[in-house]
Amino acid sequence: MNYISTRGEAPPLGFEEVLLAGLARDGGLYVPETWPKLAPEAIAGLAGKPFADIAVEVIHPFMGGAITREELHEMAADAYGRFGHRAVTPLVQVGPSRWVLELFHGPTLAFKDVAMQLLARIMDHALKKRGRRATIVGATSGDTGGAAIEAFRGSERVDVVILFPEGRVSDVQRRMMTTPTDANIHAVAVKGTFDDCQALVKAMFNDHAFRDRNALSGVNSINWARIAGQVTYYFAAAAALGAPNRTMSFVVPTGNFGDIFAGYVAKQMGLDIDRLVIASNVNDILPRTLDSGAYEMREVVATSSPSMDIQISSNFERYLFEASGRDASLIRAKMQALAQGRRFELGALAAPFRSDFGAAAASEDDVAAAIRGLKDECGYLVDPHTACAVVAADAVLGRDDAIPQVLLSTAHPAKFPDVMEKITGKRPALPERLASLMTDKEKITTVANDIVAVERHVEELTHAGAEGRA
Repeated sequence: MNYISTRGEAPPLGFEEVLLAGLARDGGLYVPETWPKLAPEAIAGLAGKPFADIAVEVIHPFMGGAITREELHEMAADAYGRFGHRAVTPLVQVGPSRWVLELFHGPTLAFKDVAMQLLARIMDHALKKRGRRATIVGATSGDTGGAAIEAFRGSERVDVVILFPEGRVSDVQRRMMTTPTDANIHAVAVKGTFDDCQALVKAMFNDHAFRDRNALSGVNSINWARIAGQVTYYFAAAAALGAPNRTMSFVVPTGNFGDIFAGYVAKQMGLDIDRLVIASNVNDILPRTLDSGAYEMREVVATSSPSMDIQISSNFERYLFEASGRDASLIRAKMQALAQGRRFELGALAAPFRSDFGAAAASEDDVAAAIRGLKDECGYLVDPHTACAVVAADAVLGRDDAIPQVLLSTAHPAKFPDVMEKITGKRPALPERLASLMTDKEKITTVANDIVAVERHVEELTHAGAEGRA
């Protein structure tokens, strides 16, 4: 299977090349030339299987023979053996026809672990096969950075440099990035927003001389393998609830559009999904786009759900490419308009977007009310991101009992102890295995929101790290 860029000016690549490249050299994002399909009987056969087995069935068709099923299964079993629940992504019923899909049982208590733990093993496998090293640069609004650092820490073939917005992640999120002492791990605070961090990462990838000199690779959801890894839990949840003989809707807290695009991919692969609902906080660029037909950036507002404090949803480009009939010239024009004027009109793409997705935004008061309400109703505690999904489910789907509603819970409440204590009066405890997190010494540097300064710093860090391992 080959992969093509959404902007149409980069050569097609195979799975492992896309894995190691991250962003296409024309600035676009890679998607498969065709969508693999899972037959109804194959979907039915996923029910009751271990999560590692489900991951193999879902992901292997994207690999085009680059990795054998046996090799992938070994990696998946190792990756998901580190999770704190045997089901890896268990479902919890919180209403007559409403379930929460818990995606926070991984090492860093966030949904990013599901894809990242497997991605690290696949990437190490590909690099070892080629006798190569890589420098991973990534931007995080809170959870991706910790998940990447935990997945790759100690790797002999990968240096990791994660940019995060100074003062705009929770203390727990920050410490998951800054307390590891491994020589190949580097957490860098940027004086700016997540969108600034993401723009810096894209600029590094688009500086081809710098990119080649440092063998850059990415693990943000710009990397196709991350999306493929997230498709797994849609199939796992659906099979557990009766797919393919039962349709269901998914409500997804999302800022970068990656997690909900994985649901769109699952639908292209044959999963019967009734509605895909975007749940947003007050940084509501996606709900506004659905309502107005114009994708228009505004200033980022800090909220209690920092992983969604975003105004540039990178994976939206992948969706627009699909909705346009894979019209790369149209996508190039729209992305150029965004870069120049911070907005573009969907035009003819507005109708498919409204058909494929619902959307709703939650205010800070809405989030607090949803957390308290669900706790009062059934004693179940959700974090602020998942609370946005509760708000969106009520707004878009209502309490319809006919079709199951699956709300993706993207983070453990203990990652946001200050916010949770303010809302509920009680501070949720971290799991025992993370007991020393809040007292461990931090290793952190701060840089200006400037591409020259950041590139210089990345090269200094990775050079020093290489010397430290020598």
